[in-house]
Amino acid sequence: MFGADYSVSVEFYDLLQAETDRRSAKRRFAEAAGHARHGILDIGAGTGIVTETLLTASAAPIHAVEPAAPMRAALLSRLAGLGADQRARVTLHPEPIERAGLEEVADLAIASNIIACLDPATRRSTWQAVSRALLPGGLLLFDPPPAELPAGREKVGRLGPVRVGPDIYGADITREPDAGTVRMVFTYHVERDGRVLRQQQETFELWPASASQIGAELEAQGLQVVHAPSADLLAARRPAR
Repeated sequence: MFGADYSVSVEFYDLLQAETDRRSAKRRFAEAAGHARHGILDIGAGTGIVTETLLTASAAPIHAVEPAAPMRAALLSRLAGLGADQRARVTLHPEPIERAGLEEVADLAIASNIIACLDPATRRSTWQAVSRALLPGGLLLFDPPPAELPAGREKVGRLGPVRVGPDIYGADITREPDAGTVRMVFTYHVERDGRVLRQQQETFELWPASASQIGAELEAQGLQVVHAPSADLLAARRPAR
């Protein structure tokens, strides 16, 4: 997420979130990936959970974009465990999408859990880069940012618990308004025999934007808002020539 380098979260991410994220990726993206023929763009690939889902669902090559070094290391570890034929279909881009220089390489672009993490200027640059990277008729799927700020500090939820040997891993998530952004705090903890061995935090910023604002930004970059295949996604398409 924008404003953090994942150096804390990467240790806990797959342990606490992989199964939920994998089920979500299959539900939201697998069908569209099955229709991709030329290429798939995975923006903010993270630890590679969505990337692996796309590899399974499609025979198309995949461009995985992940600028955060800790997450990219986890992504490469995941790819190392796959077959050579699947790894051969992945091109890893270590820079943000707006600096990747991709031109008409994909008929599907996925941005899972990333758009909310981009400040408005970066978000607009991302739409421009996606428009260039998509082939005519290509589809973009993404989960939208929050539409508004929370009223105050509130608990979002809890990840885990997950047992590893004698230790219990978990995380508490809170959010609060902070100078026009949503401040998300992940507090990770490891317990053994009822006592806390370790506790670490990482903070992320989310930038709210209404659906109409997002739609206007997409249209400005030549992307037409279309019906999304899932209620928790937004979708846009580059017009066919």
